[in-house]
Amino acid sequence: MIAETGHYALVLALALAILQSILPLWGARVRDVALMRLASPLAVAQFGFVGLAFAALTHAYLTSDFSVLNVVENSHSLKPLIYKFSGVWGNHEGSLLLWVLILVLFGALVAVFGRNLPARLKADVLAVQAMISTAFLLFVLITSNPFERVVPAPMEGQDLNPLLQDPGLAIHPPLLYIGYVGFSMAFSFAVAALIEGKVDAAWARWVRPWTLTAWLFLTLGIAMGSYWAYYELGWGGFWFWDPVENASLMPWLSGTALLHSAVVMEKREALKVWTVLLALLTFALSLLGTFLVRSGVLTSVHAFAVDPARGVAILIILTVFVGGSLALYALRAPVLKQGGIFAPVSREGALVVNNIFLTAATAAVFVGTLYPLALEAATGEKISVGPPFFNATFGPIMLPVLLVMPFGPLLAWKRGDAYRAAQGLMIAFGVAIVATALVAGFTLGGPWLAPIGIGLGLFAIVGAFAEVMERTKLFKAPFGDSFARAKGLPSSTWGGALAHAGLGVTLIGVVAATAWSSENVVALKPGESVDLSGFHVTFEGLEQRQGPNYASVVAKLTLREGGTVVAAVEPSRRIYQARKMDLAESGIATFGLSQFYAATAEARDDGATGLRLQYKPLVLLIWLGPALMALGGAFSLADRRLRVGAPRKAARPAPALQPAE
Repeated sequence: MIAETGHYALVLALALAILQSILPLWGARVRDVALMRLASPLAVAQFGFVGLAFAALTHAYLTSDFSVLNVVENSHSLKPLIYKFSGVWGNHEGSLLLWVLILVLFGALVAVFGRNLPARLKADVLAVQAMISTAFLLFVLITSNPFERVVPAPMEGQDLNPLLQDPGLAIHPPLLYIGYVGFSMAFSFAVAALIEGKVDAAWARWVRPWTLTAWLFLTLGIAMGSYWAYYELGWGGFWFWDPVENASLMPWLSGTALLHSAVVMEKREALKVWTVLLALLTFALSLLGTFLVRSGVLTSVHAFAVDPARGVAILIILTVFVGGSLALYALRAPVLKQGGIFAPVSREGALVVNNIFLTAATAAVFVGTLYPLALEAATGEKISVGPPFFNATFGPIMLPVLLVMPFGPLLAWKRGDAYRAAQGLMIAFGVAIVATALVAGFTLGGPWLAPIGIGLGLFAIVGAFAEVMERTKLFKAPFGDSFARAKGLPSSTWGGALAHAGLGVTLIGVVAATAWSSENVVALKPGESVDLSGFHVTFEGLEQRQGPNYASVVAKLTLREGGTVVAAVEPSRRIYQARKMDLAESGIATFGLSQFYAATAEARDDGATGLRLQYKPLVLLIWLGPALMALGGAFSLADRRLRVGAPRKAARPAPALQPAE
């Protein structure tokens, strides 16, 4: 009965979504306040019913209700509790329900916290958001019902895909979906503004918190997915330019451009048309990622193997919303007034350069990802576009972003002074040059571009705090005065510095782990040893272990430095009985920011075991960088000047009554 309750809750949520799509929008057109005010309670109620449906599906998983087909196909009674919970979204139907839940959650948040939004704009925004939820609720109910029953109910389930039975995969999808779906709010605000024919600085202020929230979570989601691939798939890589990885990177790049463009619009009322277009395209790229994952056109460890007919349905949704919004944009964009004029050398100019290169990087990833699919669809010819293409295009495009990034905050609005900004970056220049020379000296004979990459990363990190140093008069005023100034800085200033520094930290990690990693693929018998990067690695032997729903063979390795044991590493191979799948689990020992990485192959007939051993210097910086970026986003989101809706102007006080004479 609980499963039926969840199904009926989705039907009721669909009915509310249809009403929310029509009534407030019509009320805004005829200026009917009562109809416009319906948007908020409808949005909250819709969230309540979708939440009830999600809770019903969660209950089915936690109780191993094998009368529900979705639970049968993706769960097992012996599966650990955390994976019973994460199994709710470890499949097409459940993950799509989570997608819809987050979608209606954002609408409910606007309804509750958007009190300062103009009534017409709020009604339009919530109506557009409801149109999106209507489409996806229909998709769930018609093609992807998570509550479908199976009769007779089997005694046991088929278990969750072993690749997904990992703590990282319990966290990664919700973070990623909040990012993907969060950009729907920027889309809804953009469409609402186009309907109203009015885009101004207040609109940019209203849209920024939602865009920043989505960007923050998408950053964390991509980083979590990257780390999961690194330790779970057994090859030690952190990014493979997989099409589904690219599908998450594209809206991140576009969303980053949108954030910077919205700042220009808020401060100077410039780039209006471009900012609205970016809001539309960023969510379009999020929908594209949804299509790629669920259409069946890709073979990937990240993709859901689903019926291509479902992909056609998502393609229709993509076409309707993206095509419709772009048509509205083409109709309305010419009437949007452009804002202030600015010189090429200015903070606005730096942000425009940032936008140009971020957009170009997005286009490069887009072409490299979709061209093979388009070519195969048109001619039947299959080609592979892999890391060489992306490394040769994406890297050079992002290089100017890293170079220009520290200059922007030091330039004045409208007209800046490039020489003065360069003076403010003298410390960053000095650190970069010295670091490049030192690294080149210590790694003589290694990759010649690697020292330059380290120097560029340090330039980005130190340069990110140049504005803070300038505004606090660090080294120019007494420390107490500088500290007091630092405490008084807006949190968005610290947020921008942390986010920019995070990009430099990631660059250093990528360069170090790529250029100076060492690897040895060997076959060892118990008692045999091998040396790698100063470690003496001894294979102690194999050990059989039993997990809750798998059996594992663990390879026990001992690491020594100078004869002293410094770590024990235990890579393994797990056999999941229900799915009859053999899965490698890497073993990792961490030394500061560096890691020793080991993965096993199957044992050979001669008693030897295949081992892939790697040492990756500074590899943890790759994921520390996104953590800093997300922390910077959180600081910016906490800025007291950034509200969910611009503050209303205070009413003038009534004149005081004069006493009678």
